[in-house]
Amino acid sequence: MKKQSFKNHIRYYTPHHFVYYPIIITFLAFSMYFIFTTQDKLIWTFISAVFVVLFWLAFMIRQHYALTLQNRIVRLELRYRYFALTWKRFEDIEDQLNDDQIFALRFAPDEELKGLIEKTLLKNLSGTEIKKAIINWKGDYQRV
Repeated sequence: MKKQSFKNHIRYYTPHHFVYYPIIITFLAFSMYFIFTTQDKLIWTFISAVFVVLFWLAFMIRQHYALTLQNRIVRLELRYRYFALTWKRFEDIEDQLNDDQIFALRFAPDEELKGLIEKTLLKNLSGTEIKKAIINWKGDYQRV
């Protein structure tokens, strides 16, 4: 597996991103074309609406369940790592960090994690700034 970094950490799911979505978008484009080029505008408007709903539902359902679970796991992992490194509870400072910051911190290796948390609390770094500050990227190869 390719070594993960800031530049390549985004992951695509081939059946969704490169098969299902292009097919739905193509069908949607054709149905919208037929709205303007045929006499049956009402039926083609309805068909277009169905494709929009199918696109939206597929995206929302796939994302919602997987990301909700992933977010919980990332929080638990960070709590465990922080406690193992500092013998302090992460929950005591967790409310001072937003989700974007917490999720970015998961890419920091143990030797950089405590310093990055302190720097984030002090300077209110964004998730992107945290990711860019990581020197030895800790890849997350099992995420959704």
